[in-house]
Amino acid sequence: MPSTPPAPAVTTTPEPQPAPAPPVTVPGTPCDITDGACVRLSTNESWLISGGKVSYGPVPTTSGRPGYETPVGTFSVLWQVRDDWSIPYDGPMPFSTYFVANGIAFHEGSLSEQSHGCIHLSREAASTYFEALSVGDRVQVTA
Repeated sequence: MPSTPPAPAVTTTPEPQPAPAPPVTVPGTPCDITDGACVRLSTNESWLISGGKVSYGPVPTTSGRPGYETPVGTFSVLWQVRDDWSIPYDGPMPFSTYFVANGIAFHEGSLSEQSHGCIHLSREAASTYFEALSVGDRVQVTA
């Protein structure tokens, strides 16, 4: 009696899935986070975002000078200090909201001179950011 060959294995190719939708930027900003702070280095502007909408801003900023560039990316608020002092640069840092572990923060500072990597804000804006942001909130910095 002849043997019958085994049936060929059936393979199925999964249906191609659509690519995920690109992130939608918050109107009026270059950022796609729905809550937190947004910074655009090229225009020296920042915003607070709540529920996918601008809740404060844009406000003027200054950022890192050559050799001390502010990093681009998405970060989380790590800690806050109302009346901090920069030991390396020997200067006040009122309303510091840190979002990069090596000491990069939003804080009150000069809007005419670049920083050593931090985002300088006016006193009013720094105070508003300090009160509005909490540890764990997102910070998106764009070029």
